Amino acid sequence: MLPKTEIPNTPVHTTPPPLIQVNGTHVEMGRQIGEACRQQVQHSIANAHVLIDSAYDQLELTWEGAQIQSRKYLPFAEERYPQYADEMRGIAEGANVAFDEVVTLNVMEAVTTDALHLTRCTSFAVNEQRTADGHVLAAHNEDWIPEDEDDVYVVSAKPQDEPPFLAMTYGGLLPNVGFNAFGIAQLIDSVYPSDSRIGIPRLVVARAVLAARRVSSAIGRAWVHHRAAGYNHMLIHESGELYSIEVSALRSEILHGTDGYLVHTNHYLAPTMKEVESDPEELISSRVRYFRANRLLRQSQTHSIKSLQAIQKDHVNFSNSICNHAVEWTDPLDREKTINAMVIDLTAREMHICWGNPCQNAYHTYHLDA
Repeated sequence: MLPKTEIPNTPVHTTPPPLIQVNGTHVEMGRQIGEACRQQVQHSIANAHVLIDSAYDQLELTWEGAQIQSRKYLPFAEERYPQYADEMRGIAEGANVAFDEVVTLNVMEAVTTDALHLTRCTSFAVNEQRTADGHVLAAHNEDWIPEDEDDVYVVSAKPQDEPPFLAMTYGGLLPNVGFNAFGIAQLIDSVYPSDSRIGIPRLVVARAVLAARRVSSAIGRAWVHHRAAGYNHMLIHESGELYSIEVSALRSEILHGTDGYLVHTNHYLAPTMKEVESDPEELISSRVRYFRANRLLRQSQTHSIKSLQAIQKDHVNFSNSICNHAVEWTDPLDREKTINAMVIDLTAREMHICWGNPCQNAYHTYHLDA
């Protein structure tokens, strides 16, 4: 590990990420998030605006154009999952911003045709066979633009008609990386399919998965028809079942953690999914992180929260390492860093989350009170 003094652009946070507690209908929950996180929502919109403008030479897209493009995806979301469109409306109302701008945040990957290879997340999990205390653990490093790091917060939600959940998000994005009261956790890794189309936005699909009551239902929601593209949805169940659901717009595949370990980064692993991977040469660092995390995970027969946190701090292949650092800020579309890292103890219904790079920031514990 490099000394802290040798890593530039790595903020130290002296407080935990804000915890926002919401309940009620979906529009009410969105409004409560928007009101409580008005500054974060407005800041993330401003950041997205600057990002689009700074990348005009590559994208030939303005912020106004991005909003126009994002409207094409909204009818698909409203038809299949109107409740999550309502959450976006509530966020916009509560934060006093335009609804179109919140929609644009939530379809940013789509309207930029995946030119933002910013999301270089690392996810891994171990079941009760591989932990010292018999708990089921899942870990995720969230990588995104440095400017949005200040906008991170945790949502503890009690929807009127869906399972309670605890999830991380930032700015005006729908929450989806977390776990629910039915013992299902979801970690998200961006992947880059060549068959993307206009359809249900990926973040809306992921938000729906977080509301599932059974593993089969979670998988089915990831496979929903008319999706715009896809993520890798790492699904972890309290029983110890571990799945990676690799999804594109038209294809999907299930990977199973049969030996109690599971790792995923930002490239497809299933042969059928590799056939639709766009620009695999752009994802070399994803492969390095995958092999590194896989090796570190399998070096131990008995893991703990601390051992998973140690993997999250790893700097092999710095700066595009598991603990990712924005050392050189050059290409506006390629300036990602780890803005938070979490370890979920699904058995204990706890989230241990670090705000910023885990090599320099402390973890804080949040509980799901269902």
